[in-house]
Amino acid sequence: MVAMKRLVFLLCGSALWLCGADLTGVRTVYVMPMARGLDQYLASQLTSDHVFQVVTDPKLADAVLTDRIGESFQIRLESFSPSPEQAAAEKEPKADKPEKAEEGKEPPPSGGSIAVAFSEPLNKLDSPAMNSSFGRGKGTIFLVESKSRQVIWSTFDPTKSNTAHDLNHTASDIVGRLKKDLNPKTTSKSK
Repeated sequence: MVAMKRLVFLLCGSALWLCGADLTGVRTVYVMPMARGLDQYLASQLTSDHVFQVVTDPKLADAVLTDRIGESFQIRLESFSPSPEQAAAEKEPKADKPEKAEEGKEPPPSGGSIAVAFSEPLNKLDSPAMNSSFGRGKGTIFLVESKSRQVIWSTFDPTKSNTAHDLNHTASDIVGRLKKDLNPKTTSKSK
């Protein structure tokens, strides 16, 4: 059992070492909104420690720092940094044909009648699942390269509480690990 744990630890360490090579191409990072406002503390630590340049426009970022990956993250990423396939699809000229009404469907009501109030709303809100913090990793942070969509670095560091001190301490620990993985040679020389 102990040998199995050591093997898993060794493999995880090797994977982290291999992924660390991809970190060198990252210069700018966009920090996605995170649970309990951890994104603000991370942005502060990243800039004060001069690890990455934090940008407020996600289109300018080499990578995105997030506490959640999955379908909702992918959709948000596509909205500000379309993949090559998505960009090609958007550039294709659309046919100038008027949209056909679906069979059996009536056109939306017009005028000031009460039927207008019960028709489908024009400005629907985004899916609640997209904005929900329910189901987040609660302590897992991912650095995702914007172009390749690959997770190039991750760590697990849960916050002990919601206090500003604990959030800042967690952000400091996360940025410290990131700095260590960015400069593996300097940390091995100091030992």
